[in-house]
Formats: sequence, C-alpha cells, structure tokens
Amino acid sequence: MGNKKFWLPVMAFTMLAASCQTGGDKLKSGIQVENMDTTVAPGADFYRYACGTWIKNHPLTAEYARYGTFDALIENNQKQLRELIEEIASGQHQQGTLQQKIASMFNCVMDSTRQNELGMTPIAGQLKEIYAAPDKKALFDIVARNYTAGVPTLFGFYIGADVKNSSMNLLEIYQSGLTLGEKEYYLENDEATVKVRDAFKTYLHDLFILCGQPEAEAARKAADVLRIETRMAGPSYSATQRRDPEANYHKMSYDSLVCSFPGIDWNRFFELTGVSGLQELSVGQPEPVAEAGRIWQEESLEALKNYTAWTLMDAAANCLSDEFRACSFAFYGKAMSGREEERPRWKRAVSAVNGALGEAVGQMYVEKYFPAAAKERMVTLVRNLQTALGERIQQQDWMSDETKKRALEKLETFHVKVGYPDKWRDYTALEIGDDYWQNSMNCSRFGLKNMIDEKLGKPVDRDEWFMTPQTVNAYYNPTTNEICFPAGILQYPFFDMESDDAFNYGAIGVVIGHEMTHGFDDSGRQFDKDGNLCDWWAEGDAERFDARAKVMEDYFNAIEVLPGLKANGKLTLGENLADHGGLMVAYQAFKNATAGQPLADKDGFTSEQRFFLAYANLWAGNIRDEEIRNLTKSDPHSLGRWRVNGALPHIDAWYEAFGITEQDPMFLPKAERARIW
Repeated sequence: MGNKKFWLPVMAFTMLAASCQTGGDKLKSGIQVENMDTTVAPGADFYRYACGTWIKNHPLTAEYARYGTFDALIENNQKQLRELIEEIASGQHQQGTLQQKIASMFNCVMDSTRQNELGMTPIAGQLKEIYAAPDKKALFDIVARNYTAGVPTLFGFYIGADVKNSSMNLLEIYQSGLTLGEKEYYLENDEATVKVRDAFKTYLHDLFILCGQPEAEAARKAADVLRIETRMAGPSYSATQRRDPEANYHKMSYDSLVCSFPGIDWNRFFELTGVSGLQELSVGQPEPVAEAGRIWQEESLEALKNYTAWTLMDAAANCLSDEFRACSFAFYGKAMSGREEERPRWKRAVSAVNGALGEAVGQMYVEKYFPAAAKERMVTLVRNLQTALGERIQQQDWMSDETKKRALEKLETFHVKVGYPDKWRDYTALEIGDDYWQNSMNCSRFGLKNMIDEKLGKPVDRDEWFMTPQTVNAYYNPTTNEICFPAGILQYPFFDMESDDAFNYGAIGVVIGHEMTHGFDDSGRQFDKDGNLCDWWAEGDAERFDARAKVMEDYFNAIEVLPGLKANGKLTLGENLADHGGLMVAYQAFKNATAGQPLADKDGFTSEQRFFLAYANLWAGNIRDEEIRNLTKSDPHSLGRWRVNGALPHIDAWYEAFGITEQDPMFLPKAERARIW
C-alpha cells in the first residue's frame, strides 16, 4: 500500500456499479464497537474515537516497535503458516523436493544449538579471504562474488521495466553502502540522530570484537567503516529525492558507463555477477555511484578490506550464533526502532522460509485459507471502484478534457491481480541444506540468477507478482499500470465476507481506491497508460494539480509527530494523496452500490458512519518514539494516527456523517481542504 486484463471500456463501467453483496441488511455491520472510545468526540480525535479501546487493549509488547491491525493480521497469518510449515518440517522428504527445502530451511533456523556451536565459523573462511587479498583488484573480485550471495556493497543493481520503454526490461545501477539506510543519520546532529549514530559506532565495534579482533584493531576498523559510509552519505539521494522518477533515470550505453564512472571495474563486476552482453542501462543516482568509484580508488587497501569485512559480518549476523544475533538486535531492534525483545525463533524461522520459498508457501496458503468466493467479491469491488474513479475524473474542474480522456484510457487499462498468481515460481535450482548462512547465500544467488536469466534484455512479464500471496499488503506498479491485492490482506479488518457494503467499501474499498489513485498521484501521474514515464497531461493541468497537492503537503508538514519533530509532507505526499483519493473514490462507489437500496442503521451507526469507522480501524496501533523518528525519516507512508486524523478533515462526507462543525478541533474550513478527487 505501497508499488488479468478483463476490464471493460470506461463507458461501460456504470453498468457494473451494482452492490458487491448479497443479503444486504442481513449481513453484519463489521464494526466492533468494543474497539471504540466513545468518551472522545469524533470531531476532537477521530482516531481515538474509532479505535481508542483497541489501542488501549493492545499495548506494545517487548517484541514490537509498532503494533497495529496490520501486525495483528500478520500474526494470524504467521500462525497459519507455522502450522503448514511445521507439519512438513516434522517429516522425512526426498532430497530436492519442495517439502525437503521447506523443512530444511525451517529446521536450520530453529537449530540454535548448532548455530551456537558454530559461532563465527560459517563466515570465518570468507573473512580470511578478504584480509588475505594482496591488492584492490583481488579484493574487488571478492566484493563482486559476495554481492551475488546477498552481501551489499557501495552500489547495487536490479533489472526491471525501463520506465521510458516499459515493455522491455533494463538493468539499473543504484546507490547503496549505507548501513543506516538514510543519509540524514550520518549528517544531521540533533540529539536523537547523534544517539543513533553513537549506537551504530558501538555496533561496529562489538561486531568486530565478536569476529576475533583485538580492542584497538576493532576501534580502528570501525572508524574506517564509519568514514567510508559517511563519504557515501554526502551525495546519496534522500528518501524524498528517490521518489522523483525523472531524477532517478539516467539511461546510457554500457560504453558510456565505463567512461563516465571509471573508478569501478565494470567489466569484472558484471562478469563475476553473471551479467553478459549488456549494451545499455540506467544509473539511478549518478553522484553516489561516482563517489563509490572515488572511494574505491582513494581509500587504502586496508580500509576497503575493513569495509568489505563489515558488509559480510552485518549481512550474516542474523544467521549466526545467539551472540551475533543479540549484537545485531541491540542496534537494529533497540537503538533504531525501540524494540526491547527479539521475535521468537519460530517467527524468524517462518519468515526465513517465506523469504526463501515464498511462492511455494503461498500456494499452500491459498489452497487452505483463501476461498474462491472471496476472490469473486473482490473482483466486483474492484470493478465498482474503477467505475467510481472514472466518475471522479470526469467531475474534476481542474483537469482539461484532453487530460481526462487520457486519464480514463489509463484507468481502463489497469492490470488487476487478486489473490495469487496464475503461474507459480519453479524452485528446482535452489539448494537448501542444514547451514543457515549457506542457505541464505544460496537464496540470494538463486534470486539474482533468476532475475538475470528471466529479465536481462527481455520483455517485461506483466503477470509477475511482486508480493507473495500470504503478504498483508497491496501495491500499485506504474510501469505495468497494475494494482495487486494478495490473499493475505483479504481478511478482517480489511475484508469480511459476512459484513455489509458500508464496512467493505470503507475498509478494502479504500485500499483498492488508494492503489488506483496511485496511478494519478504526484509520481504515478507521470506514467502513461502503457507504463511509460512521459508528460501526457495537457498544458496547465500539471500546475493546477501541483497547486492542489501542495495544500496536502503543507498540511502534513505542519503536523508535529513528536515534540520538535514535524511530519515530512513531501516524502509522504504520494501516499497521502492516495489515501485521499481512496476515500473519495470508495465513498462514491459505496453510494453507487447502495443507491437503490440504502443500508439500515446497525449497532447504532448509519451506513455512512460505518464506512469511516471501518477505514479508521485499519490504522489502529501503538508505536515507540524511536520508530516514529525512524519512519519519519524514511517511510513514504504517514503514521497510522495521521492516516486518519490527517486524511479525514479533507473529506466533506466525513463532516456530514458525524455532524462535524467549526466548534470541533479537527474542523478544517472548506477553503483549506485539499480538493483533488
């Protein structure tokens, strides 16, 4: 919430706007009144009003930095997957079968005794090889080989749709090299950021100590790593900059890459990573990639060895002994996000199987837990939302007729995926044994080779899924103009076969509308109906759109998420616009679907009120201050509280449903509300 072809032409959409339910008022309201806190007025704090008791009854446990309805559903999915996986893991299976691979992956993660006996042994040989490298050329070969095994370096690459020729795949080189993820953690000096940076220094030092380095050596090696990463942070693009598709696209010939970025031996790198015949590519962020080359040329061999060793140790830490895991968790879990306790081992094992064999597990999951009727009802919901978005587009006074025509063409060509893929991934070439770190490297090599073999120089496969069926999420992908709703999210509180349209349009309906309007947000609107990055808007329309979007950006910039810390309205603009569009479109689809037979009041609420209550309950949750800071720097989504209290003041129908007036704290004058959809 995030990034087949059976749609009818736009002019036929209104014929599809029938109710998605049968039984109408015989169905439940879907609202769990016990989750509400009705001591709070809806116009004072709708988030607390709608889900305050749920929040109170679900305090953060030591395991979580953030826990909300998403996480509760993920928890339930994990328990279901655990049952499926443990049944397989308890048996004996023929080598090379999917059952053997699932069992071996799960059991190796669960075998803490073996991991503790091995200690750092799984990476000892690789560390020895790094420090034995006689020169930078030999060290670079190690870096390239390690990259195929999932160990990051100063840059990386992936192969996906060429954003300006979306029918073909293109290799893109991107910035990397920052353990802390975002450049601000290296460069800013406020108290909270310095605290995280100090914790990183401790993590660096402690991990070198665990790998057998004397105290003085550990401190020196840690200083080398921090210096190199800080150099990389300087020219690196921020999370906000990375949202601009045009600014992150620099297509060139392979010869131009070699000439323009001479600090890297590209021929050797691609030879060792399995890429051949490369003729053209894109460099997403040229400045940090150029800096990576300068670092490789200017830093000493010893410093580069220390950085290379660090990337290996950090990548492997969670696959090693409890000492290594604890060291990693002290930084990533506690310092970065405020968690107090590591997840139970069984959850880590289920996640490892999901990561290694996600579609194999997904196939088992949908066979047991995803009924065909749920997919059918979702298809109807999606069609009705598509109709409503078409109507909303036609009603906009800021959009010219020419742009409306093209927008409707884009809408009618949406590629929609519900539940699970039609074709499952083949895991025959993936080898899984009893060594956790080796398995992790095997999975990385398998994934990289698949990507190269299936995509390099080849047309885009529009049937590829970018999430597994068991994932609790959804996405819009602009280059394929597709929206995807995995089976995992099609459960309460997002979707409920036993609840009426007021609930389902307010919950999953808004999610559907959210993903659809991503195609027309500040980033998605730059892609045409074929998924190509180009300017398809008529003159003046983009300026009018930007002016209206700026209202939303400024509104969120003024929100104080912690004392002294404001939300980032620019970073979160796309998601906030999608929430706004999702609410507007889903509400219209809901009114269309029930126009002939309005729903009765249930549980003391009108159908219009239940629509907004269902939406708010999607975002119920608690979160630690550390995680608020972390997400505010890096996450394009607003925090849960503000996806409710920041979004609803811009929705006229919400005011009408709850009788919100200028006397209420959340009231926003009409002139100050965002008006886009």
